[in-house]
Amino acid sequence: MNDQPPAMNDQLLELRSLAAGAGNRRTETGIPRVAMIQGEIPEHMLAAVYEPMVNLILQGSKTMTVGDRTLRYDPATYFVMSIELPAVGSVHPAASGEPYLALSLTLDPAVLSTLLTDLPTPAGGDESENDNNAGFSVAAVTPKLMDAWLRMLRLMGKPDDIAALSPVYEREILYRVLQGPHGWMLRDIAAPDTAMARVSQAIQWIRRDFAEPIRVETLAQRAAMSVSAFHRHFKAVTTLSPLQYQKRVRLLQARTLMVASGRSVTHAAFEVGYESATQFSRDYARVFGLPPARDSARILGETKGRGRSPDR
Repeated sequence: MNDQPPAMNDQLLELRSLAAGAGNRRTETGIPRVAMIQGEIPEHMLAAVYEPMVNLILQGSKTMTVGDRTLRYDPATYFVMSIELPAVGSVHPAASGEPYLALSLTLDPAVLSTLLTDLPTPAGGDESENDNNAGFSVAAVTPKLMDAWLRMLRLMGKPDDIAALSPVYEREILYRVLQGPHGWMLRDIAAPDTAMARVSQAIQWIRRDFAEPIRVETLAQRAAMSVSAFHRHFKAVTTLSPLQYQKRVRLLQARTLMVASGRSVTHAAFEVGYESATQFSRDYARVFGLPPARDSARILGETKGRGRSPDR
C-alpha cells in the first residue's frame, strides 16, 4: 500500500472500512452483483467454477490457478475473469496480519453490451493478442477505477440511493476496466462473433451437460469453427482442452456431492458421468492432491472444527 499515491491510499483505507463487515464467505452488500469477502477461507470453498467477474483486492493476497497457469494478486490490483472457469484459489493475510479482504462485481452481459453500444469502437490494433487470449488476468488498479468502486460501496450506507445510482457506478467500473489493459476481454465476450464469445457458448453447453459424453467435433460445429480452430481457441481462453474442462467440472461437482450431500466415492463418480470409479479416483487425486475419500474426510474434519456447514 505504501507504493500507492496518497490519494489512492486514502481510497483503499476507506474501502477497507466500508467492507469491514464482510464474512469469510460471499457476503452480499445490498447492491446488485456486488459482494465482499474477508478472512480465512477454507481451500475447498475456493475450488469452484467461477462466474465472470471483476475482483478487487483490498487487503492480503490471493492466488488463482486455472489449468497450468497461476496468477497472484495483491492490494490495489484487480482480477478480471471474462468467462466461467474451473479454478483453485488460496487467500493469504497481509504481512502485518490483517485478514484477506476483497470486493467482486459479477459481470452482467446485458449491462456490458448496453455500455459497449454507447461507446465508440476503440482505435488501434487488437489487444486480444495480450496474455495469449486467456479469459482471465490481473492488472493494477487506477485512481479512477478505485474512485468508482468507492462511490459504489458508499451506497451500502445509503440504501435508498442504490436503485438510482448503482447502475451508474457499475457502468463506470466496467468503463474503467474497458480502458485498462484487459478491456479487450470484456469487448470480446460481449461481441457474439468473436472466438471468446463462441468458446463461452461452448462452455455453457459443457456445463449444462457435464455428466454426458461430449464430442469436440459436435461442439466445434455448434460454435461454427473447424475442430482445430475450436480446440486452439478453447485452450487459449481457458488453458484447458474441452475434455479437460469437462473433467474439472465433473470433479468439482463430485467433491460437492461427497462433502455436502454425503455421497460415496462410487456414487459421486457415476453421478457426474464417470464410468470407472478407479479412473475417477486417479483424476481426483491428480487435481486435488488426495484420493477422494481422504479429501472429503479432511474437508469435513476441518469444517466441523470451525463449527460450520461444508457447503459453499
